[in-house]
Amino acid sequence: MEIKIKEPARKFQVGSNIKVTLKDCGSIKLNPDEQVTFFTNDGKEYDVTRKEWGYYATPSINGRLKKANFKTALVINKKKQIFIMLVEKDKIDIFLKYIKEDYQTVLCWLEIDENIDCLMKNYFHS
Repeated sequence: MEIKIKEPARKFQVGSNIKVTLKDCGSIKLNPDEQVTFFTNDGKEYDVTRKEWGYYATPSINGRLKKANFKTALVINKKKQIFIMLVEKDKIDIFLKYIKEDYQTVLCWLEIDENIDCLMKNYFHS
């Protein structure tokens, strides 16, 4: 693993309606079968794992993330760009306000059993 910290952090604006300044603080280069874990201030965990073929971008959505009190949203913006967003369950109201104010739409909550069943039925015909 190789870590590069950017000092000072590169700052740039994002958002459709709400302008937010992000700080790019650094980069991590992972080799295959290496993982990094990110923590919230209250100890929730989120892993990214490098594989030879690419990345596991999230832990299991309806397993580890759900147990860690994250909800996983598939979101689309007005430019038709699609994102996977992880939302702390106790901050859903803040998230939904942000989504509305930034002209985005939640297409689907990915960890909900009914949505998983629907995806399975539509894409894996028996």
